Amino acid sequence: MTGAELSRRTSKRLTAALVVSNVGGAVDVFYFLAFLLPVQGEGDPAHMRLLNAVVFVPLVLVGVVVGTHVGVRIGRPVIAWLESGEPPTDEARRAALRQPLWLMYLNGSLWVTAAVVFGLLNLMTSLHVAFDIALTIVLGGFTTCTIAYLLAERIMRPVVSRAMDGVVEPPPVLLGVKPRLLLAWGVGSGIPLVGIGMSLFGPPGTTLGRNGILFLVLLGVTVGFFSITAAAGAVSDPVRSVATALRRVGQGDLDVSVPVYDASEVGRLQSGFNTMVEGLRERERMRDLFGRQVGDDVARLALERGAELGGEVRDVAVLFVDIVGSTELAESVDPQEVVRRLNAFFSVVIEVVQEHGGWINKFEGDAALCIFGAPVELPDPGTCALSAARALACRLEGLEVDAAIGVCAGPVVAGHVGAESRFEYTVIGDPVNAAARLTELAKASDGCVLADAAVLTSGAEEARHWTIGEAVLLRGRSTPTTVARPR
Repeated sequence: MTGAELSRRTSKRLTAALVVSNVGGAVDVFYFLAFLLPVQGEGDPAHMRLLNAVVFVPLVLVGVVVGTHVGVRIGRPVIAWLESGEPPTDEARRAALRQPLWLMYLNGSLWVTAAVVFGLLNLMTSLHVAFDIALTIVLGGFTTCTIAYLLAERIMRPVVSRAMDGVVEPPPVLLGVKPRLLLAWGVGSGIPLVGIGMSLFGPPGTTLGRNGILFLVLLGVTVGFFSITAAAGAVSDPVRSVATALRRVGQGDLDVSVPVYDASEVGRLQSGFNTMVEGLRERERMRDLFGRQVGDDVARLALERGAELGGEVRDVAVLFVDIVGSTELAESVDPQEVVRRLNAFFSVVIEVVQEHGGWINKFEGDAALCIFGAPVELPDPGTCALSAARALACRLEGLEVDAAIGVCAGPVVAGHVGAESRFEYTVIGDPVNAAARLTELAKASDGCVLADAAVLTSGAEEARHWTIGEAVLLRGRSTPTTVARPR
Protein backbone atom coordinates (compact mmCIF):
# COMPACT_ATOMS: atom_id res chain seq x y z
CA MET A 1 0.00 0.00 0.00
CA THR A 2 1.35 3.41 -0.96
CA GLY A 3 1.76 6.18 1.58
CA ALA A 4 -1.00 8.25 -0.03
CA GLU A 5 -3.44 5.33 0.10
CA LEU A 6 -2.56 4.64 3.73
CA SER A 7 -3.01 8.32 4.55
CA ARG A 8 -6.48 8.49 3.00
CA ARG A 9 -7.65 5.25 4.60
CA THR A 10 -6.33 6.21 8.04
CA SER A 11 -7.84 9.71 7.87
CA LYS A 12 -11.27 8.34 6.95
CA ARG A 13 -11.20 5.70 9.67
CA LEU A 14 -9.98 8.14 12.31
CA THR A 15 -12.58 10.76 11.44
CA ALA A 16 -15.40 8.22 11.45
CA ALA A 17 -14.28 6.63 14.74
CA LEU A 18 -13.87 9.95 16.56
CA VAL A 19 -17.13 11.45 15.29
CA VAL A 20 -19.17 8.33 16.09
CA SER A 21 -17.62 7.87 19.56
CA ASN A 22 -18.00 11.52 20.57
CA VAL A 23 -21.49 12.04 19.13
CA GLY A 24 -22.62 8.71 20.59
CA GLY A 25 -21.20 9.65 23.97
CA ALA A 26 -22.84 13.07 23.82
CA VAL A 27 -26.24 11.56 23.01
CA ASP A 28 -25.92 9.04 25.87
CA VAL A 29 -24.99 11.77 28.35
CA PHE A 30 -27.81 14.04 27.16
CA TYR A 31 -30.35 11.23 27.39
CA PHE A 32 -29.22 10.37 30.91
CA LEU A 33 -29.34 14.01 32.06
CA ALA A 34 -32.60 14.85 30.34
CA PHE A 35 -34.69 11.80 31.14
CA LEU A 36 -33.06 9.68 33.85
CA LEU A 37 -31.38 12.05 36.32
CA PRO A 38 -33.96 13.49 38.75
CA VAL A 39 -33.76 17.28 38.97
CA GLN A 40 -35.07 19.43 41.82
CA GLY A 41 -34.49 23.14 42.01
CA GLU A 42 -35.89 26.58 41.50
CA GLY A 43 -36.49 26.31 37.73
CA ASP A 44 -39.03 24.32 35.73
CA PRO A 45 -37.48 20.91 34.87
CA ALA A 46 -39.35 20.70 31.55
CA HIS A 47 -38.26 24.21 30.61
CA MET A 48 -34.64 23.41 31.49
CA ARG A 49 -34.71 20.19 29.46
CA LEU A 50 -35.91 22.17 26.44
CA LEU A 51 -33.26 24.84 26.98
CA ASN A 52 -30.53 22.21 27.33
CA ALA A 53 -31.75 20.47 24.14
CA VAL A 54 -31.66 23.76 22.23
CA VAL A 55 -28.06 24.33 23.34
CA PHE A 56 -27.05 20.68 22.91
CA VAL A 57 -27.59 20.39 19.12
CA PRO A 58 -25.53 23.40 17.96
CA LEU A 59 -22.86 22.66 20.58
CA VAL A 60 -22.43 19.14 19.20
CA LEU A 61 -22.20 20.49 15.63
CA VAL A 62 -19.63 23.08 16.67
CA GLY A 63 -17.69 20.39 18.53
CA VAL A 64 -17.65 18.15 15.42
CA VAL A 65 -16.47 21.00 13.19
CA VAL A 66 -13.84 22.27 15.61
CA GLY A 67 -12.66 18.76 16.46
CA THR A 68 -12.34 17.81 12.78
CA HIS A 69 -10.47 21.00 11.93
CA VAL A 70 -8.03 20.75 14.83
CA GLY A 71 -7.64 16.99 14.29
CA VAL A 72 -6.58 17.60 10.69
CA ARG A 73 -4.00 20.13 11.89
CA ILE A 74 -2.70 17.61 14.42
CA GLY A 75 -2.31 14.97 11.72
CA ARG A 76 -0.87 17.29 9.07
CA PRO A 77 2.83 16.29 9.58
CA VAL A 78 1.89 12.62 9.30
CA ILE A 79 -0.28 13.18 6.22
CA ALA A 80 2.44 15.23 4.52
CA TRP A 81 5.02 12.54 5.18
CA LEU A 82 2.81 9.69 3.92
CA GLU A 83 1.82 11.51 0.75
CA SER A 84 5.43 12.46 0.00
CA GLY A 85 6.52 8.83 -0.16
CA GLU A 86 9.80 9.76 1.54
CA PRO A 87 11.32 8.15 4.66
CA PRO A 88 9.82 9.58 7.85
CA THR A 89 11.45 12.58 9.48
CA ASP A 90 11.87 12.76 13.24
CA GLU A 91 8.97 15.24 13.35
CA ALA A 92 6.69 12.90 11.38
CA ARG A 93 7.68 9.96 13.55
CA ARG A 94 6.95 11.84 16.77
CA ALA A 95 3.64 13.06 15.36
CA ALA A 96 2.60 9.52 14.39
CA LEU A 97 3.42 8.19 17.85
CA ARG A 98 1.70 11.03 19.69
CA GLN A 99 -1.38 11.47 17.49
CA PRO A 100 -3.73 9.18 19.49
CA LEU A 101 -2.75 10.98 22.70
CA TRP A 102 -3.13 14.43 21.14
CA LEU A 103 -6.57 13.48 19.80
CA MET A 104 -7.55 12.35 23.29
CA TYR A 105 -6.46 15.73 24.66
CA LEU A 106 -8.49 17.47 21.93
CA ASN A 107 -11.60 15.45 22.75
CA GLY A 108 -11.10 16.05 26.44
CA SER A 109 -10.90 19.82 25.96
CA LEU A 110 -14.18 19.77 23.98
CA TRP A 111 -15.94 17.80 26.71
CA VAL A 112 -14.61 20.07 29.46
CA THR A 113 -15.91 23.06 27.46
CA ALA A 114 -19.32 21.39 27.24
CA ALA A 115 -19.28 20.75 30.99
CA VAL A 116 -18.57 24.42 31.68
CA VAL A 117 -21.30 25.60 29.27
CA PHE A 118 -24.01 23.34 30.66
CA GLY A 119 -22.89 23.87 34.23
CA LEU A 120 -23.28 27.64 33.89
CA LEU A 121 -26.52 27.22 31.96
CA ASN A 122 -28.08 25.16 34.77
CA LEU A 123 -27.03 27.42 37.62
CA MET A 124 -30.50 28.99 37.39
CA THR A 125 -31.92 25.67 38.57
CA SER A 126 -29.57 25.15 41.51
CA LEU A 127 -25.90 24.89 42.29
CA HIS A 128 -26.30 21.22 43.11
CA VAL A 129 -28.00 20.46 39.78
CA ALA A 130 -25.40 22.44 37.87
CA PHE A 131 -22.62 20.55 39.63
CA ASP A 132 -24.25 17.17 38.96
CA ILE A 133 -24.70 17.99 35.28
CA ALA A 134 -21.15 19.28 34.87
CA LEU A 135 -19.72 16.26 36.68
CA THR A 136 -21.83 13.88 34.61
CA ILE A 137 -20.58 15.50 31.40
CA VAL A 138 -16.96 15.26 32.60
CA LEU A 139 -17.40 11.58 33.45
CA GLY A 140 -19.08 10.96 30.10
CA GLY A 141 -16.25 12.79 28.40
CA PHE A 142 -13.73 10.64 30.27
CA THR A 143 -15.44 7.52 28.96
CA THR A 144 -15.68 8.84 25.41
CA CYS A 145 -12.06 10.05 25.34
CA THR A 146 -10.84 6.67 26.55
CA ILE A 147 -12.76 4.86 23.84
CA ALA A 148 -11.60 7.37 21.22
CA TYR A 149 -7.98 6.88 22.30
CA LEU A 150 -8.21 3.08 22.08
CA LEU A 151 -9.79 3.36 18.63
CA ALA A 152 -7.22 5.88 17.41
CA GLU A 153 -4.33 3.82 18.74
CA ARG A 154 -5.52 0.74 16.86
CA ILE A 155 -6.28 2.63 13.64
CA MET A 156 -2.84 4.31 13.71
CA ARG A 157 -0.92 1.03 14.04
CA PRO A 158 -0.04 0.66 10.32
CA VAL A 159 1.12 4.29 10.19
CA VAL A 160 3.22 4.03 13.35
CA SER A 161 4.66 0.72 12.16
CA ARG A 162 5.77 2.34 8.90
CA ALA A 163 7.19 5.32 10.77
CA MET A 164 9.19 3.06 13.11
CA ASP A 165 10.44 0.72 10.38
CA GLY A 166 14.22 0.48 10.60
CA VAL A 167 14.47 2.67 13.72
CA VAL A 168 16.89 1.33 16.31
CA GLU A 169 15.80 3.53 19.20
CA PRO A 170 12.76 2.20 21.10
CA PRO A 171 9.59 4.32 21.07
CA PRO A 172 8.86 6.58 24.05
CA VAL A 173 6.36 5.46 26.69
CA LEU A 174 3.55 7.99 26.20
CA LEU A 175 0.74 6.03 27.83
CA GLY A 176 1.86 2.84 29.52
CA VAL A 177 0.06 -0.47 29.89
CA LYS A 178 -0.97 0.19 33.50
CA PRO A 179 -2.65 3.57 32.78
CA ARG A 180 -4.50 2.01 29.84
CA LEU A 181 -5.85 -0.80 31.98
CA LEU A 182 -6.86 1.70 34.67
CA LEU A 183 -8.69 3.79 32.04
CA ALA A 184 -10.48 0.65 30.81
CA TRP A 185 -11.50 -0.20 34.38
CA GLY A 186 -12.68 3.36 34.91
CA VAL A 187 -15.01 3.46 31.93
CA GLY A 188 -16.26 -0.09 32.52
CA SER A 189 -16.74 -0.10 36.30
CA GLY A 190 -15.60 3.05 38.05
CA ILE A 191 -17.72 5.68 36.29
CA PRO A 192 -21.04 3.73 36.33
CA LEU A 193 -20.54 3.08 40.05
CA VAL A 194 -19.74 6.75 40.63
CA GLY A 195 -22.96 7.65 38.76
CA ILE A 196 -24.98 5.36 41.00
CA GLY A 197 -23.21 6.64 44.09
CA MET A 198 -23.93 10.28 43.19
CA SER A 199 -27.64 9.73 43.77
CA LEU A 200 -27.07 8.27 47.21
CA PHE A 201 -25.68 11.52 48.59
CA GLY A 202 -28.07 13.92 46.88
CA PRO A 203 -31.03 15.66 48.43
CA PRO A 204 -34.36 13.82 48.76
CA GLY A 205 -35.99 13.15 45.41
CA THR A 206 -32.80 13.00 43.41
CA THR A 207 -32.16 9.28 43.81
CA LEU A 208 -31.83 7.43 40.52
CA GLY A 209 -34.79 5.30 39.65
CA ARG A 210 -34.82 1.81 38.26
CA ASN A 211 -34.42 3.02 34.68
CA GLY A 212 -31.45 5.22 35.58
CA ILE A 213 -29.63 2.40 37.38
CA LEU A 214 -30.43 -0.02 34.52
CA PHE A 215 -29.04 2.49 32.03
CA LEU A 216 -25.78 2.83 33.94
CA VAL A 217 -25.48 -0.95 34.33
CA LEU A 218 -26.02 -1.58 30.62
CA LEU A 219 -23.64 1.26 29.75
CA GLY A 220 -20.99 -0.13 32.10
CA VAL A 221 -21.33 -3.67 30.71
CA THR A 222 -21.26 -2.57 27.06
CA VAL A 223 -18.58 0.08 27.27
CA GLY A 224 -16.60 -1.95 29.80
CA PHE A 225 -16.54 -4.99 27.54
CA PHE A 226 -15.37 -2.91 24.58
CA SER A 227 -12.75 -0.96 26.50
CA ILE A 228 -11.33 -4.00 28.31
CA THR A 229 -11.23 -5.93 25.02
CA ALA A 230 -9.47 -3.05 23.28
CA ALA A 231 -7.01 -2.52 26.14
CA ALA A 232 -6.27 -6.23 26.38
CA GLY A 233 -5.82 -6.42 22.60
CA ALA A 234 -3.37 -3.52 22.75
CA VAL A 235 -1.21 -5.76 24.95
CA SER A 236 -1.98 -9.25 23.67
CA ASP A 237 -1.65 -8.52 19.93
CA PRO A 238 1.98 -7.32 20.04
CA VAL A 239 2.91 -9.90 22.67
CA ARG A 240 1.43 -12.62 20.45
CA SER A 241 3.41 -11.32 17.46
CA VAL A 242 6.61 -11.36 19.54
CA ALA A 243 5.85 -14.88 20.79
CA THR A 244 5.29 -16.10 17.21
CA ALA A 245 8.52 -14.47 16.09
CA LEU A 246 10.37 -16.04 19.04
CA ARG A 247 9.19 -19.49 17.93
CA ARG A 248 10.59 -18.81 14.46
CA VAL A 249 13.89 -17.70 15.97
CA GLY A 250 13.95 -20.87 18.07
CA GLN A 251 13.55 -22.85 14.85
CA GLY A 252 16.60 -21.12 13.38
CA ASP A 253 14.87 -18.45 11.29
CA LEU A 254 16.66 -15.18 12.00
CA ASP A 255 15.13 -13.35 9.04
CA VAL A 256 12.21 -12.18 11.15
CA SER A 257 11.08 -8.95 12.76
CA VAL A 258 7.94 -7.59 14.38
CA PRO A 259 6.29 -4.26 13.61
CA VAL A 260 6.73 -1.54 16.23
CA TYR A 261 3.48 0.36 16.59
CA ASP A 262 2.87 1.00 20.27
CA ALA A 263 4.02 3.97 22.37
CA SER A 264 4.15 1.99 25.60
CA GLU A 265 6.22 -0.69 27.30
CA VAL A 266 4.86 -3.11 24.71
CA GLY A 267 6.36 -1.00 21.94
CA ARG A 268 9.70 -1.17 23.73
CA LEU A 269 9.28 -4.94 23.87
CA GLN A 270 8.73 -5.02 20.11
CA SER A 271 11.72 -2.77 19.50
CA GLY A 272 13.85 -4.78 21.92
CA PHE A 273 12.99 -8.01 20.12
CA ASN A 274 14.05 -6.53 16.78
CA THR A 275 17.30 -5.31 18.32
CA MET A 276 17.91 -8.76 19.79
CA VAL A 277 17.30 -10.51 16.46
CA GLU A 278 19.53 -8.03 14.65
CA GLY A 279 22.25 -8.86 17.18
CA LEU A 280 21.70 -12.58 16.56
CA ARG A 281 21.88 -12.01 12.81
CA GLU A 282 25.11 -10.06 13.23
CA ARG A 283 26.50 -12.80 15.46
CA GLU A 284 25.51 -15.44 12.91
CA ARG A 285 27.16 -13.44 10.12
CA MET A 286 30.31 -13.14 12.20
CA ARG A 287 30.19 -16.84 13.04
CA ASP A 288 29.71 -17.72 9.37
CA LEU A 289 32.57 -15.44 8.35
CA PHE A 290 34.74 -16.81 11.17
CA GLY A 291 33.94 -20.36 10.06
CA ARG A 292 34.84 -19.55 6.46
CA GLN A 293 38.14 -18.07 7.60
CA VAL A 294 39.31 -20.80 9.97
CA GLY A 295 36.96 -23.71 9.27
CA ASP A 296 33.73 -24.78 10.92
CA ASP A 297 35.40 -27.16 13.36
CA VAL A 298 37.86 -24.57 14.66
CA ALA A 299 35.11 -21.97 14.91
CA ARG A 300 32.84 -24.34 16.84
CA LEU A 301 35.59 -25.33 19.27
CA ALA A 302 36.55 -21.69 19.81
CA LEU A 303 32.94 -20.76 20.58
CA GLU A 304 32.43 -23.74 22.88
CA ARG A 305 35.74 -23.76 24.77
CA GLY A 306 37.19 -20.33 24.14
CA ALA A 307 40.57 -19.67 22.56
CA GLU A 308 43.81 -19.60 24.51
CA LEU A 309 47.38 -19.44 23.31
CA GLY A 310 49.17 -22.78 23.37
CA GLY A 311 48.54 -26.24 22.01
CA GLU A 312 48.57 -29.98 22.55
CA VAL A 313 50.42 -32.84 20.91
CA ARG A 314 48.25 -34.67 18.38
CA ASP A 315 48.94 -37.49 15.92
CA VAL A 316 47.80 -36.18 12.56
CA ALA A 317 48.29 -36.67 8.85
CA VAL A 318 49.26 -33.72 6.68
CA LEU A 319 48.35 -33.25 3.02
CA PHE A 320 50.07 -30.41 1.20
CA VAL A 321 48.95 -29.46 -2.31
CA ASP A 322 50.62 -26.85 -4.51
CA ILE A 323 50.12 -25.66 -8.08
CA VAL A 324 52.86 -26.56 -10.56
CA GLY A 325 54.24 -23.67 -12.58
CA SER A 326 52.41 -20.92 -10.73
CA THR A 327 55.04 -18.31 -11.66
CA GLU A 328 54.70 -19.03 -15.39
CA LEU A 329 50.91 -18.99 -15.01
CA ALA A 330 50.96 -15.54 -13.41
CA GLU A 331 53.17 -14.19 -16.20
CA SER A 332 51.17 -15.60 -19.10
CA VAL A 333 47.55 -15.20 -17.93
CA ASP A 334 45.48 -12.17 -16.98
CA PRO A 335 45.33 -11.69 -13.17
CA GLN A 336 41.56 -12.08 -13.09
CA GLU A 337 41.86 -15.36 -14.97
CA VAL A 338 44.52 -16.49 -12.51
CA VAL A 339 42.14 -15.78 -9.63
CA ARG A 340 39.33 -17.67 -11.37
CA ARG A 341 41.54 -20.73 -11.87
CA LEU A 342 42.80 -20.58 -8.28
CA ASN A 343 39.24 -20.40 -6.94
CA ALA A 344 38.25 -23.42 -9.03
CA PHE A 345 41.33 -25.25 -7.78
CA PHE A 346 40.70 -24.45 -4.12
CA SER A 347 37.01 -25.36 -4.43
CA VAL A 348 37.97 -28.88 -5.47
CA VAL A 349 40.58 -29.12 -2.70
CA ILE A 350 38.09 -28.03 -0.02
CA GLU A 351 35.40 -30.40 -1.24
CA VAL A 352 37.64 -33.47 -1.42
CA VAL A 353 39.39 -32.81 1.91
CA GLN A 354 36.11 -32.26 3.74
CA GLU A 355 34.64 -35.43 2.21
CA HIS A 356 37.49 -37.38 3.81
CA GLY A 357 37.19 -35.73 7.25
CA GLY A 358 40.05 -33.27 6.83
CA TRP A 359 40.39 -29.59 7.65
CA ILE A 360 41.93 -26.84 5.53
CA ASN A 361 44.39 -25.19 7.87
CA LYS A 362 45.42 -22.39 5.55
CA PHE A 363 45.90 -21.23 1.98
CA GLU A 364 49.44 -20.17 1.21
CA GLY A 365 49.30 -18.31 -2.08
CA ASP A 366 48.62 -21.09 -4.59
CA ALA A 367 49.03 -23.91 -2.05
CA ALA A 368 46.87 -25.42 0.67
CA LEU A 369 47.81 -27.08 3.96
CA CYS A 370 45.29 -29.75 4.93
CA ILE A 371 45.19 -31.55 8.29
CA PHE A 372 43.56 -34.86 9.19
CA GLY A 373 43.14 -35.49 12.92
CA ALA A 374 42.98 -31.92 14.23
CA PRO A 375 41.10 -30.08 15.51
CA VAL A 376 38.66 -33.01 15.28
CA GLU A 377 40.20 -36.37 16.11
CA LEU A 378 40.01 -39.17 13.52
CA PRO A 379 40.48 -42.90 14.22
CA ASP A 380 42.85 -43.29 11.26
CA PRO A 381 44.05 -39.89 9.96
CA GLY A 382 46.75 -41.43 7.75
CA THR A 383 44.30 -43.54 5.77
CA CYS A 384 42.00 -40.55 5.35
CA ALA A 385 44.83 -38.37 4.05
CA LEU A 386 46.08 -41.03 1.58
CA SER A 387 42.57 -41.65 0.28
CA ALA A 388 42.02 -37.90 -0.08
CA ALA A 389 45.30 -37.53 -1.99
CA ARG A 390 44.27 -40.14 -4.56
CA ALA A 391 40.79 -38.67 -4.96
CA LEU A 392 42.18 -35.16 -5.25
CA ALA A 393 44.64 -36.18 -7.95
CA CYS A 394 41.76 -37.57 -10.01
CA ARG A 395 39.56 -34.53 -9.50
CA LEU A 396 42.31 -32.07 -10.45
CA GLU A 397 42.90 -33.69 -13.83
CA GLY A 398 40.01 -31.81 -15.39
CA LEU A 399 41.15 -28.36 -14.23
CA GLU A 400 43.24 -25.81 -16.09
CA VAL A 401 46.07 -26.04 -13.54
CA ASP A 402 48.51 -28.79 -12.60
CA ALA A 403 49.14 -29.55 -8.93
CA ALA A 404 51.47 -31.66 -6.83
CA ILE A 405 50.49 -33.40 -3.59
CA GLY A 406 52.56 -34.56 -0.63
CA VAL A 407 51.39 -36.62 2.38
CA CYS A 408 53.10 -37.26 5.70
CA ALA A 409 52.00 -38.19 9.22
CA GLY A 410 53.25 -37.96 12.76
CA PRO A 411 52.98 -36.00 16.02
CA VAL A 412 52.47 -32.21 15.85
CA VAL A 413 51.54 -29.44 18.24
CA ALA A 414 48.02 -28.23 17.42
CA GLY A 415 46.70 -25.05 18.99
CA HIS A 416 46.47 -21.28 18.88
CA VAL A 417 49.67 -19.49 17.92
CA GLY A 418 50.28 -15.74 17.92
CA ALA A 419 49.59 -13.01 20.48
CA GLU A 420 46.58 -12.20 22.66
CA SER A 421 45.47 -9.54 20.17
CA ARG A 422 45.87 -11.71 17.06
CA PHE A 423 46.27 -15.48 16.80
CA GLU A 424 45.28 -18.44 14.66
CA TYR A 425 44.75 -22.15 15.07
CA THR A 426 47.45 -24.15 13.29
CA VAL A 427 49.69 -27.20 13.55
CA ILE A 428 53.46 -27.12 13.94
CA GLY A 429 55.81 -30.07 13.54
CA ASP A 430 58.05 -32.12 11.28
CA PRO A 431 55.18 -33.77 9.31
CA VAL A 432 54.14 -30.33 8.03
CA ASN A 433 57.62 -29.61 6.70
CA ALA A 434 57.97 -33.12 5.29
CA ALA A 435 54.66 -32.90 3.42
CA ALA A 436 55.77 -29.59 1.87
CA ARG A 437 59.11 -31.14 0.80
CA LEU A 438 57.36 -34.16 -0.69
CA THR A 439 55.14 -31.78 -2.68
CA GLU A 440 58.21 -30.06 -4.12
CA LEU A 441 59.61 -33.45 -5.08
CA ALA A 442 56.27 -34.56 -6.53
CA LYS A 443 56.29 -31.70 -9.04
CA ALA A 444 59.00 -33.56 -10.97
CA SER A 445 57.54 -37.01 -10.36
CA ASP A 446 55.13 -39.04 -12.48
CA GLY A 447 51.59 -38.54 -11.18
CA CYS A 448 52.61 -35.58 -9.01
CA VAL A 449 51.58 -37.42 -5.80
CA LEU A 450 54.08 -38.64 -3.20
CA ALA A 451 53.58 -39.89 0.35
CA ASP A 452 55.84 -40.95 3.17
CA ALA A 453 55.73 -44.75 3.00
CA ALA A 454 55.49 -44.87 6.79
CA VAL A 455 51.90 -43.60 6.52
CA LEU A 456 50.91 -46.82 4.70
CA THR A 457 51.30 -48.85 7.86
CA SER A 458 48.13 -47.29 9.31
CA GLY A 459 45.76 -49.07 6.94
CA ALA A 460 46.24 -52.27 4.95
CA GLU A 461 43.22 -51.63 2.75
CA GLU A 462 44.51 -48.22 1.61
CA ALA A 463 48.10 -49.54 1.25
CA ARG A 464 46.97 -51.77 -1.65
CA HIS A 465 46.46 -48.63 -3.75
CA TRP A 466 50.07 -47.46 -3.30
CA THR A 467 53.47 -48.58 -4.52
CA ILE A 468 56.53 -48.15 -2.32
CA GLY A 469 59.41 -46.52 -4.14
CA GLU A 470 62.93 -45.35 -3.46
CA ALA A 471 64.36 -43.62 -0.39
CA VAL A 472 65.12 -39.89 -0.85
CA LEU A 473 66.74 -37.31 1.33
CA LEU A 474 64.32 -34.42 1.75
CA ARG A 475 65.63 -30.91 2.10
CA GLY A 476 66.31 -30.07 5.74
CA ARG A 477 66.29 -33.72 6.90
CA SER A 478 69.25 -35.84 8.02
CA THR A 479 67.72 -39.28 7.36
CA PRO A 480 66.26 -40.60 4.08
CA THR A 481 62.50 -40.90 3.59
CA THR A 482 60.97 -43.79 1.68
CA VAL A 483 58.31 -42.50 -0.66
CA ALA A 484 55.15 -44.10 -2.05
CA ARG A 485 53.12 -43.39 -5.17
CA PRO A 486 49.53 -44.23 -6.11
CA ARG A 487 49.24 -47.30 -8.35
